[in-house]
Amino acid sequence: MFELSASFPPSLLVFLAVVLFIAGCVRGFAGFGAGMIFMPVATTVMLPSTAAAAFLFIDGLVALPLVVRAVRQCDWTTVLPAVAGAVVFVHAGAWLLANSDVLVLRWLIFAIVTGLLLLLVSGWRYRARPTRPVSFGVGAVAGVLGGVSQVSGPPVVAFWLSSSKEPVTVRANLIMFFALASIGTFIAYVLNGFFTVEVFRLLVMAVPVYALAIYAGSKGFSKAHPGLYRMLAYGLIALAALTSMPALDPLFR
Repeated sequence: MFELSASFPPSLLVFLAVVLFIAGCVRGFAGFGAGMIFMPVATTVMLPSTAAAAFLFIDGLVALPLVVRAVRQCDWTTVLPAVAGAVVFVHAGAWLLANSDVLVLRWLIFAIVTGLLLLLVSGWRYRARPTRPVSFGVGAVAGVLGGVSQVSGPPVVAFWLSSSKEPVTVRANLIMFFALASIGTFIAYVLNGFFTVEVFRLLVMAVPVYALAIYAGSKGFSKAHPGLYRMLAYGLIALAALTSMPALDPLFR
């Protein structure tokens, strides 16, 4: 394990740059998933609070061009209720984290995420037009999972993937959902003092690497077959399930 000091060792910076580049390519292509790749690895070499704050800042800054384009492509009638549900119920997740058995919660999260993946792979689709209450409910589930473990993506990803929407709309929905839902997280991190000197030192390397990766991923999406998008999304949900599974902690933590 690397130790953080006044300056990051070159070997650590190279290691993090490679991980961040892979995560950024996935983010640019799929519209989500970078945190699922970066956080489990980064927290093995630095404090979780430092890794989380650095990633939130990097992703919020560099992904702005994705957000600008997604504003015109997303389905606001389902995105806004989902964001509202997530923002409200993330506090319920945080309460559960503080007052419940963490091991039981993590197994529950693993079961929920795995169940959503199996539902998608089975070919099931949500054929009806999403109503505001349904979208709010899906966002609420995402908020609870995010408050417990920062794994908020699978419910909204499964919800929109199961619809008849084209990948470009699903991707735009996800980009806007995570952009808006992260505002509350940013405020919480500021209030808790997570944006330290170490975070801003890391940004010097991370911002250009992540920006290049998002650009590459976005270009890949514009040329990819729609089926590839769905396969990658399934893979990312599976990754979220595996990284949340307590039995595999020796591999990911």
